[in-house]
Amino acid sequence: ACDNVTPGRRRPACVFAMAIPSSAIARSARVGEVSCRRDATFSDRAVRSPLPQPTRSFWRSRSFGVALVCACFCALPPCARAQDIARRALLLDAAVAGADVIAVGERGTIVRSSDAGKTWAAVPTPTDATLTGISFTPDGRRGWAVGHDALILATADAGRTWQIQWEGPDLESSFLDVCALDATNVFAVGAYGLSLTTHDAGKTWIQQKLIDEDMHLNRITQGPTGTLYVAGERGTLLRSNDRGRTWLRIDSPYDGSFYGILPLGPTTLLAYGLRGRVFRSTDDGDNWQSVRVDQPVLLATGLKTTS
Repeated sequence: ACDNVTPGRRRPACVFAMAIPSSAIARSARVGEVSCRRDATFSDRAVRSPLPQPTRSFWRSRSFGVALVCACFCALPPCARAQDIARRALLLDAAVAGADVIAVGERGTIVRSSDAGKTWAAVPTPTDATLTGISFTPDGRRGWAVGHDALILATADAGRTWQIQWEGPDLESSFLDVCALDATNVFAVGAYGLSLTTHDAGKTWIQQKLIDEDMHLNRITQGPTGTLYVAGERGTLLRSNDRGRTWLRIDSPYDGSFYGILPLGPTTLLAYGLRGRVFRSTDDGDNWQSVRVDQPVLLATGLKTTS
């Protein structure tokens, strides 16, 4: 999601991660293997989520699956249902809220860790739609999560409770990522060029067209100087130097899908995506150098560490 970087801090190292099952909580990465196979088969139209593409037939089959889940767990109290589903869910994104980590995933799963990921607890969720992105304000109090069913959730208590804040009329629309700049300004991006922004903490959401084409916009991030970056399919790389009012294309070093731009400094970036493609720029994306990665796997997420 959106990483807020304080200027002057030690330059972090970076690692890449695949989407993993919540039994990260326990099982390892059959999901990663699935993602790699989808990469090889569907390359240019792959969405950051390794789940099926959101087509009309998919929603019908998905609703049936949810009905079965509800039927199986209807005799259990709500907390037990949430915990049981969370143990089996695929997690797709996570963000830091104060001292805690909040992760989201399929079937509306939201889980929380207060001990650096050693243990996790399910958080009550108002939806069964897959959640694909999450972001918090710098103070960790307010946050937003987005996903399928054209859905945006919001929290005002550091992720302990969530409410549906916005739901689009077209259930086939899917958000893929969200970035909270501060307590009032938030951007959400998604499949087929979907992009919404709010400047009043979500009371109103405004549709914004970042590019003319209907490319999937996979991730939005913010650099330490406030510059915003968007990465998408078919070599889509975008940059905004005015907090998202206008967007410029970045010359792309690769015509396949990108799954993110990771800012490492004021003008140092890593762009990553399909088949282990990683590119580094030291001039804010004007020029790129290829970075060798031994495994040609889909790189779904990049994050920074402090060591």
